[in-house]
Amino acid sequence: MLAGAVAIFALVMALVALAFRRGGPVGDEKRREGLWIIKLGIAFPVAVLLALLAYGLFIGERLLPRAGPDVVSVGAEARRMAWTFTYEDAPGHVTENVLHIPAGRPVDVAISTSDVIHSFWVPRLAGKIDAIPGHVNVLRIEADEPGVYAGRSAEFSGPGYDHFAFTLIAHDAAGWERFVTGQTP
Repeated sequence: MLAGAVAIFALVMALVALAFRRGGPVGDEKRREGLWIIKLGIAFPVAVLLALLAYGLFIGERLLPRAGPDVVSVGAEARRMAWTFTYEDAPGHVTENVLHIPAGRPVDVAISTSDVIHSFWVPRLAGKIDAIPGHVNVLRIEADEPGVYAGRSAEFSGPGYDHFAFTLIAHDAAGWERFVTGQTP
């Protein structure tokens, strides 16, 4: 996107310089300048923006939550200063302020809240999405490799909200299997 923006900016600056150019022959040269401005001043930016839009839609489509054999579903419920996580693969398994996911697999997190608006945000894995009372928002996250990631609620939700955080632990395949079966220490 940066390269496209720089190319468009350079083109616009060249067209501005052409517009302020002094003098010059009348007739055929003016007609060529008009075509230059129309082709490169309108057609080129439109083509670049359409290409960026197509790319963005393609990438965005891959990030949409969808059912599939390798998708893990997790529930996340916020309340003042605590997150409760439930796991579809491990019924009855509940964790507080620690979210466990498998590394290398897409995870759909169904985010809700029991009181006020909060937000779910793991900066290294995905964007921020709000938890709204009476509504469930689904966010797709995926950790490329096992590790520990910091998560937070970045929405003002009352005094002390700036310390409202949780931990996300991404397990390798064997570690995830141990967690699901209740063998995690």
